[in-house]
Amino acid sequence: MERLDKVLSNLGYGTRKEVKYMVKKSMIEVNDVVVKDSGLAIEPEKCKIKVNGEEVNYRKYIYIMMNKPSGVISATFDNYDKTVIDLLDEEYRIFDPFPVGRLDKDTEGLLLITNDGELNHRLISPKWHVDKKYYAEINKPVSDDDVNAFSQGIVLDDGYKCLPGKLNIIKSAENGSEVEVIIHEGKFHQVKRMFESLGKEVVFLKRMNFGPLELDSALKEGSYRELSQEEVSILKDI
Repeated sequence: MERLDKVLSNLGYGTRKEVKYMVKKSMIEVNDVVVKDSGLAIEPEKCKIKVNGEEVNYRKYIYIMMNKPSGVISATFDNYDKTVIDLLDEEYRIFDPFPVGRLDKDTEGLLLITNDGELNHRLISPKWHVDKKYYAEINKPVSDDDVNAFSQGIVLDDGYKCLPGKLNIIKSAENGSEVEVIIHEGKFHQVKRMFESLGKEVVFLKRMNFGPLELDSALKEGSYRELSQEEVSILKDI
């Protein structure tokens, strides 16, 4: 059970004092009954709440898929750069969401955003081995030796040995290559550092999949949508 004023305040309908005022003005109904007490204890998932005649869409958690653009950082706040949270409408920002893991500032593609801390922990924990698939463009030819190195686990510049990953060559040429990379971790600049360990440079990087979810092709850079119930269930079943 939760207090009505707390529920409505968390959903952006005003401060508790403002909710109390709306109750005084008979502007709030619960299950078609005008509320007389702003501190009324309710089960928001089961109640029909109306504010000024409009039904409230109550959700405890939000789950968003974003096609992150380059130049935006995966953080909730930054003094200098625009964050992925800045790209969200206010109706989502009031939930205090955060990105699941991170994508580098110049990396594009699929980013999940939620306020579900339990799911976030599960998705980013290495022990669950959640696949993350990337499309990458490399400045040099990529060989079968590189494929084998990924499968064995690349050792980064700080001595950390990555979990075995998968490298698929789409195109390899002297002037550059296109590859697909699948890893389970999310270390700082990991994909770039893995290729640096092989003497190569990533010139473009885009995440295409996070676990079973594929980037929605209809999402333009910087746009986003809520996950469907089916998609949320798929993530929770990982």
